Amino acid sequence: MATDSPETHWSTAEEEIMEATYRALLEHGYADLSISRIADELEKSKAAIYYHYDTKDDLLVAFLAFAADRFEERVHTETGDDPAADLEHVVEKLLPLQPDEEQRQLQAVLVGLRSQAVTNETFREQFTQIDERLAATIRGIVDRGIDEGTFRDIDSSRVAEHVLATINGAMYGRATTERQSAAAAARVSLASYVDAELRRHRE
Repeated sequence: MATDSPETHWSTAEEEIMEATYRALLEHGYADLSISRIADELEKSKAAIYYHYDTKDDLLVAFLAFAADRFEERVHTETGDDPAADLEHVVEKLLPLQPDEEQRQLQAVLVGLRSQAVTNETFREQFTQIDERLAATIRGIVDRGIDEGTFRDIDSSRVAEHVLATINGAMYGRATTERQSAAAAARVSLASYVDAELRRHRE
């Protein structure tokens, strides 16, 4: 699977901190997150966290990279030999039609973190990398479909950017408004776009 970022190697201690950060974010959200609350989830002292990360923002930037790595790992292990099914799987992972409570909380957390990128250059750089990696994942699936004859010969970069922009917009709307049906409508529209742009239709 193609990515625009080198693979990151996480130590056991770092993985434990990332998992504790994930639990703390789901419990408290970005606004009320603190190193103390992460340490409580980790069941260790704050010093154990500060040994690896100087500030909360440093930790959160690392968390975003960790989350991107884990997403790519899941996509790599859960996709198969059908590019069309693989593309649908990635879209469902990023924008589930019927998200459970944890998925809703996680999307709200990610939207909250992304909002910091408006004024925080470090967060902006990290979300730029995340979007580039996601676009590369989608582009790789489309390119494979073109090579195998499943998809029409089309600009895969343009398709990837359209798919990603639709997902990001729908995710933001779901997390910040009560228009819950809008995300489902976006998924239907996205499926129609993929069918029209990618699939080979008999004359």
